[in-house]
Amino acid sequence: MTSAPRAARKGVLHDIHGVQRADDYHWLKTQGKADPEVLTYLSAENAHLDAVMAPLRDTQAAIYRELLSHVQEQDDQPEVVRGAYAYFQRTLEGQAHAIFMRRPLTGGPEETLLDLNVLKVREGLENVWVYRAVPSPDGRLWAYLLDTTGQEVFELRVLDTATGELVGAPLTGLSGWVLDWNAAGTGLYYATDDATQRPDSIWRHTLGQPQTQDERLLHEPDATFRVAALTTEDGGTLRLVSQSNMAQEWWVLDTAQDGAQPTLLLPRERGTEVPVLTDAGDHWLALTNHGGAEEFKLVRFPKRAGTLDWADVQDVLPYDPARHLTGLLLFRHHLLLSGREGGFTRLWVLARTPGGYGPARRVEFPEDSVTVRIGANHVFDTGRARIVFTSLTRPVEHLDLDLDSLGTTLVKATPVPGYDASLYVSEQTWIAAPDGERVPVSLLRRRDTRLPAPTLLYGYGSYGFSMDPAFSIARLPLVDRGWVYATAHVRGGSELGRRWYDAGRLAHKMNTFTDFVAAGEALKADGTARELVAMGRSAGGLLMGAALNLRPDLWTAVFPGVPFVDVLSTMLDDSIPLTTNEYDEWGNPNHADQYAVMAAYSPYDNLKAARYPHLFVSTGLNDPRVAYWEPAKFAARVRDLAGPGSGTVVLKTIMGAGHGGSSSRYEYLNEIAEEYAYALAAVDGTLPTLDAP
Repeated sequence: MTSAPRAARKGVLHDIHGVQRADDYHWLKTQGKADPEVLTYLSAENAHLDAVMAPLRDTQAAIYRELLSHVQEQDDQPEVVRGAYAYFQRTLEGQAHAIFMRRPLTGGPEETLLDLNVLKVREGLENVWVYRAVPSPDGRLWAYLLDTTGQEVFELRVLDTATGELVGAPLTGLSGWVLDWNAAGTGLYYATDDATQRPDSIWRHTLGQPQTQDERLLHEPDATFRVAALTTEDGGTLRLVSQSNMAQEWWVLDTAQDGAQPTLLLPRERGTEVPVLTDAGDHWLALTNHGGAEEFKLVRFPKRAGTLDWADVQDVLPYDPARHLTGLLLFRHHLLLSGREGGFTRLWVLARTPGGYGPARRVEFPEDSVTVRIGANHVFDTGRARIVFTSLTRPVEHLDLDLDSLGTTLVKATPVPGYDASLYVSEQTWIAAPDGERVPVSLLRRRDTRLPAPTLLYGYGSYGFSMDPAFSIARLPLVDRGWVYATAHVRGGSELGRRWYDAGRLAHKMNTFTDFVAAGEALKADGTARELVAMGRSAGGLLMGAALNLRPDLWTAVFPGVPFVDVLSTMLDDSIPLTTNEYDEWGNPNHADQYAVMAAYSPYDNLKAARYPHLFVSTGLNDPRVAYWEPAKFAARVRDLAGPGSGTVVLKTIMGAGHGGSSSRYEYLNEIAEEYAYALAAVDGTLPTLDAP
């Protein structure tokens, strides 16, 4: 077997608290991703991966064919009505990227707005991503944000749909999360980032003027806050928000008024969260935790001159600690709410009446263990809402919800060729965490699978993001080979509400990791798992690193994808993306007590000599969220410390992509197939063992 690259260099980092940390791979960060030596090292790692995978490429190819067999290659996504057109995306057999399309509601031929396959070839691009696309109110123009590197730095292009030509030069250096039109369709709102890629400014661009003349509407100097903006459901008001994990500040402006300036609507107040706020005519609607409503409640503020006053607030939906509210969408005659009850997602509808709002009616489904969310809706005056429905065994369905009767009509069921739902079974079990908390675990397997079986345990557990039960073709190759696919709903997510999130962040972060380990131990103890493979991405990669340190003997293989594993080095560097903006998630290491918490679990800093399982670490060279050097350093140090009998360690770096991997749907499937081939060989005992240092 080809030896893995070696590049350790004795080095010591001196922290602000006088702590000395040995770091033999710190040079991978300091020399930068453009440095020839760094690129040579990462290329050598990729060559090492190729050598390890060489005897497994046939298995990888077989898995890829299986995955592709479940893809309806030529397909249209459900149409979304905006103004006089229905917009949708089309994929064609053999083409890796989507085509953005529309058709006039009054009839007439379809129009191609953007073919990413053509764009990629024409401009010689390796990858292409469109994060947001918005038509002008009259439909004449179509604006979109394009990323060609994976670094999440965007350019804004505006298409004249009548001529097929771009309007003016693209705007460059933009954030990917804000794009909206003014009411007249003569200008656009967008965001830019500071040097750390923190969205810090909202701008107004007037068509026909150079970007240098654009007007900054809002600037946020506080490095722990980030800005966003979105028009209200009726399109009349632009909501601008500056937000952190524990507070939001809201500003508004009239989209129909030329030169309108934002006015402060609701000042920030640390600990008082208002994550959603919208214009409801003669009042404002908001979700908030004000007054101790930990799981959030729905309130209204009467419109008044000046800023809103909490003394005027009225409950629309009184607080219920068993109901966690997460979102709302306003229609002319209805209000659609999203949230969670009993660990699962839920929707409620409230009728809008002249005197206020009717009671909240829950939308019911035949089974409880499903995931349902609000879909794409851009028609304000309607009695129907698009929602999206799925479960572990049920492919995604796009439904239209009648807001009066609460009945649903199927718009489109995602076609999955070669899939028979009756062959599979999903279950939920509960395991006991070390502190006695009960943690839910979702399981998917074939009905004919004999237990115990090889089990892949997936986890995330950060930012309050929930790993809700949803269908994915990506699980089928393993499950069809007699595996169990399990997801541990650990603390740090919001599966059981805001309390679940708060119990897995800051000083309580260790709960995330011990929950996951406890889930693995329980699956082995109850006869479900024979071998355990752990997998997680990004903050889930942090979870993988911590679980590896806590119980290296528990796992046959571990897959940290784009993993946040060098916590101390990252959080001590406020010049890189996400650091200051995430002090409320991980802590501020400038404070000794918070530093100590992070030091106790930081995966890179807690590696020690041990017998390690097989390890497949992946990253993207252009990743702005978790820099390439974190996974590269982690893989190298595991090799250094791996004792006798340890598994094989590989590092995969996608040189032309960022946090999300390749943009091609076929490359995406191939990346899954590669990891699964590695996992199968790890469980079968056919992976070569690690060469001695």
